[in-house]
Amino acid sequence: MRRLWPPDAAAPRPFLTAAWRDLVMLNYEVDPAVVTPLVPAGTTLDLWQGRALVSVVGFRFLGTRVLGVSVPWHRDFDEVNLRLYVRRELEGGEIHRGVVFVREVVARPAITWLARAAYNEPYRTLPMRSAASGSVARRRLTYEWRLDGRWQRVGATTVEAPEVPPPDSEAAFVTQHHWGYARRRDGGTIEYAVEHPPWRVWRAEAPVLDADVAALYGPAFAPALAGAPASALVAEGSPVTVFRPRTVSDSGH
Repeated sequence: MRRLWPPDAAAPRPFLTAAWRDLVMLNYEVDPAVVTPLVPAGTTLDLWQGRALVSVVGFRFLGTRVLGVSVPWHRDFDEVNLRLYVRRELEGGEIHRGVVFVREVVARPAITWLARAAYNEPYRTLPMRSAASGSVARRRLTYEWRLDGRWQRVGATTVEAPEVPPPDSEAAFVTQHHWGYARRRDGGTIEYAVEHPPWRVWRAEAPVLDADVAALYGPAFAPALAGAPASALVAEGSPVTVFRPRTVSDSGH
C-alpha cells in the first residue's frame, strides 16, 4: 500500500471505507479547452504524454462504511462517473496526482446527499443496474443507468490475464491517481486522499458507451465521447479508504 503522507505525519481520519471492484474504464482524449474550466484552483491538468484524458468509469461499491458505520441498504451499489486528471505541486517538489469528477451517478439518494454535503461532488441519482457474464478469463461487464426514459450503458470485455501495469504506462496513469479534488461552493478547492494498492488490470475489448453525453455531462463532451475510446481496460479493484477532505486553496487563490 502506497503511503500518501510523510512518515512523521499523522494520516487524517478515514471518512469512508469500501471495496471498489470490476472497474470498467474507457479513456478518451479531449481538447484541453473542454476540461480546463473544470480544473479547481491550485491544480493544473495532468497530461498523459501531452494529451488530456477523461475516463468514463463504471464499478461496484461493496461493504461501504461511513465513519466506521455500515448503513443498511447502502453497503453495496453501482457507480458510473466521468473524471478528468489534475495535479497539485507542493513546496519541495512533491506532486499530488488526482482526479476531478464531472458527474457521478448512483441509485441511492442518500449517497448523493452525503457526497454533495461532505465533498461538494457532482452526484446525481438515477435508476441503475449491472451485469457480469462469461468465464473467469473472459468476462463481459456492463453498468447501466436510466435517463429520460432510456437505459444507457458503459461496458467492456476482459482479455487475457490481469497484471499490475508498469508505472510509466497509460493504465497506471488512469488507475493510480490517489487524490480527489473538488471546488467548494465559494470557489475554493478541497483535497482528499484515496488510499489503495496498485490494481491489476485486464486489457479490454468491445468497449461500449451508449449514453446521452450532452444531457449527462454537458454538450462540450459530446464530440470527444462520440467515437471509440483511445484505450479501454478493466481494473480488478481492491479495498479503498477515502479520507476526510481539507481546504488547499481559498476562493480566488
